[in-house]
Amino acid sequence: MYELQPVQPKRSRASGGDAPGHPPRNRFWQGFGGGVIAFVMLAVLVIGGLLIGYAMMARDLPSPAELRQRASTFQSTRIYDREGNLLNETFDPNTGRRIEVPLDAISPYLIQATIATEDANFYEHPGVDPVALLRAVYYAFQEGDVVSGGSTITQQLVKRVLLSPERTATRKIKEAILAAEITRRYDKDEILELYLNEVFYGNLSYGIDAAAETYFGKDAADLTLAEAALLAGLPQLPAFYDPYTNPDRAKNRQGVVLRLMVEAGFITPAEADAAWMEPLTYEPLQFNLVAPHFTLYVRQQLERMFGPEALYQAGYNVHTTLDPRLQAEAERIVREQVSLLADRNVSNGALVAMRPQNGEVVALVGSADFNDVEIDGQVNMALAPRQPGSSTKPFVYLATFDMPDRPQEEQWTPGTLVADITTAFPDGANPPYVPRNYDGKEMGLMTVRAALATSRNIPAVAALQEATLPVFLELMQRFGVTTLTRADFGLSLSLGAGEIPLIELTDAFATLANNGQRIPPVTIQKITDAQGTVICEQETPRPCQPGVESAQQVISPVDAFLITDILSDNEARTPVFGASSVLRLDRPAAVKTGTTNDFRDNLTVGYTPQLVTGVWVGNADNSPMINISGVAGAGPIWNQFMRAAHANEPALSFTPPPGVRQFEVCADTGAEPSDACPEKRMHWFAEDRPPLPKEQDLWRRIRMVAGTDQLANEFTPPDQIEERVFKVYPLEHREWAIRNGIEQPPIEAVVAPPTPAPGEVQLFISSPGEGATVRGVVAVFGSASMPGFSSYELQYGVSHDPGAFSPPISGPFGAPVVNGQLGMWDATGLGNGPHTLRLLMRASNGVQYETRVRLFVDNTPPTEAATPTWTPEALTPTWTPEPPTAAPPIDTPWPTDTPMIPTDTPWPTDTPWPTDTPIPPEPPTEAPTPEFEPTPTWTPEVSE
Repeated sequence: MYELQPVQPKRSRASGGDAPGHPPRNRFWQGFGGGVIAFVMLAVLVIGGLLIGYAMMARDLPSPAELRQRASTFQSTRIYDREGNLLNETFDPNTGRRIEVPLDAISPYLIQATIATEDANFYEHPGVDPVALLRAVYYAFQEGDVVSGGSTITQQLVKRVLLSPERTATRKIKEAILAAEITRRYDKDEILELYLNEVFYGNLSYGIDAAAETYFGKDAADLTLAEAALLAGLPQLPAFYDPYTNPDRAKNRQGVVLRLMVEAGFITPAEADAAWMEPLTYEPLQFNLVAPHFTLYVRQQLERMFGPEALYQAGYNVHTTLDPRLQAEAERIVREQVSLLADRNVSNGALVAMRPQNGEVVALVGSADFNDVEIDGQVNMALAPRQPGSSTKPFVYLATFDMPDRPQEEQWTPGTLVADITTAFPDGANPPYVPRNYDGKEMGLMTVRAALATSRNIPAVAALQEATLPVFLELMQRFGVTTLTRADFGLSLSLGAGEIPLIELTDAFATLANNGQRIPPVTIQKITDAQGTVICEQETPRPCQPGVESAQQVISPVDAFLITDILSDNEARTPVFGASSVLRLDRPAAVKTGTTNDFRDNLTVGYTPQLVTGVWVGNADNSPMINISGVAGAGPIWNQFMRAAHANEPALSFTPPPGVRQFEVCADTGAEPSDACPEKRMHWFAEDRPPLPKEQDLWRRIRMVAGTDQLANEFTPPDQIEERVFKVYPLEHREWAIRNGIEQPPIEAVVAPPTPAPGEVQLFISSPGEGATVRGVVAVFGSASMPGFSSYELQYGVSHDPGAFSPPISGPFGAPVVNGQLGMWDATGLGNGPHTLRLLMRASNGVQYETRVRLFVDNTPPTEAATPTWTPEALTPTWTPEPPTAAPPIDTPWPTDTPMIPTDTPWPTDTPWPTDTPIPPEPPTEAPTPEFEPTPTWTPEVSE
């Protein structure tokens, strides 16, 4: 270890050196001593400076009388529309809404709730409490929101009464110094009394007595625990927790306050539970606000930006984006249309209108009548999460256009065929999901364009299954939707099973209108102080709403345009909505409706290049309407408002972006038209994702023997040959087509099985072997593999020649298996006797192959002596599963997980259809042959 060694000092020029016998001076200790002296001097200077600064600030601290005088004066914040008309000015408490009361005239519950929530150590700290700051940070991290304040009650009083609302480090230091000095000079109860008479509780109520009168019509002394807990939670963000406009938030905040009171030891858990269950009845409010819900929404944003004190202390002038003409039209139209629907149990409506290019909210109606308590008119339904119904389907299909982990050829297009045929969709841990269409009908194979335009439910579920839930949820987050956060969503989300606020849904459609570029809703253009100095302004380096100064590209312009093109195709939606529905304007407009289960919500959201408008109709209490859809309820409001808003604007078309072009396609199949296609259209596609080639068009000309259902061949006389046109469905949907009157050609003309090279097809069950006896849960081994493999599954039937097979007992599986475990067969509940295990494999062109093993099930308990009834030597099977053969069509339609999409492989017609290898007859058996018919359950999510 290195040690300091004594060093001989240099001789002093003055003395010529140290006296003999004296030890040399140590430079380390000299330096250390000098450092200590310097540190002490610096500390004295710093402390002295702080004391001088403290003394200078404390010198100007007003007396208690001046503090009270300042507490009753402030400067109002004014909110204006975009043309400078005054919407709202914060209420002056000197005109009568502030009633000062002594501390002993305030409910003890309110005092305890305030201390527990805002400053748990109020009576112990010297005005500043580091523990409270750490506590606030902890709760904010735990709850994901501001739960309790980091500033003490004394600091908050200083901030409200003595300092400006600016948020700077200098002001924070002043706040701490003044809080400490006030604590030194004033009694704690006097500080608390000043605070409770000064704090803002929202809805023009300053001080606890005014708040008690405003919300509950009583004096502050008479507040119950439940009422006190609710009021004590408001000062943090009064507009955000406003129980009139946001009752759910206010209730949740009350619960937080009650929990804090329990933790502080003021009340017991049982008292908290009783207070939570106590119903609260609020006094009706009557405000003379212009555009009340919009104005209160802006006030919430100001609170988040500057704190609640800025509303009545800073004297700000807030210039908003609201268009007074459009707002007046929106309020009138919503009110009139809702009144016309009263006989359908419709009491409320909401509307949001935005400019897609800059996100400006130009009109916002939160209810049909703000002052109508009967309809919960003060609840802002534009901000309340509600189920959107089918209005989210455009984003489901958009997710299939943008599947990042799939090759480009697997991305869907407007021409992709999807099956509108009843299907039991696997739904993860949930039971199979069997959606139905709102009209109870099935349309068969249809294009994405037709499925979205006519709002079919089954294809939308198939689309979400194709895209997958994670991809869809991530896309919705990119579009600004924040409420789809539950972990238990299933495929019903494609039909609007989640809840989304109208303003977020409207913003998502605005992103489509803006070529895939998202700008969050903007309500504030500019803020100035009382002297006219600009505090912030949009489209400057200091925007009022950070994050909205520039657009974010969340989806490609190509995909956004393709969805817009579908939603604006009036011809495509005509089969369901009619050619002249309320969804049609006098100019190009993209629009989508939505109606939820039991008619609890219906919506219409649509846009032109200049404006996007979302409309909701329903009841704030979530009671159902009577048989009314989005097109009949919200649609007329949307139509009337959009026509009024565009009255003096030019009719603009949606501009195609680079990367798209029009293709001629067969109208109902979406592929390039074959020579048999009966009707053609020009539609937009992405250049790199064109329609399928004409060889894969469903429409085909097939040579038939005249007057018969037989195919013509080389031996058919020419004069007996006729060409007939068929719309040829893939094999998995062939039976549906026939049942629904869509004539199909002989199956030989549809598809022939592939003829792979020897050894390429592997399809066999190696265990259990032919003739084996099994019991309980049986592991099945073997192979299922071939070129063009699609899926395999295991089934069983009763007897050795079953007339029907069970639904899949294992599978279907989408990956081939070679010499491995194919699945498990639970034979526990089966009766003893002969059974057949079938392995069914499907090729990518829909051809099915199968192999079977004949077994005996014997579930007799092992303790009983088993008497063999079958001797393998006597019954040498002549039927073997090798080589595999394609199965002919069976009576039970093949269940599918996803819609069958035509592939690039043409369907051969010359190879004859194979038949099963004959199976030797079995001895008669008395075992019954069950019929297996899956019984899907229907949980409708939406209509339309």
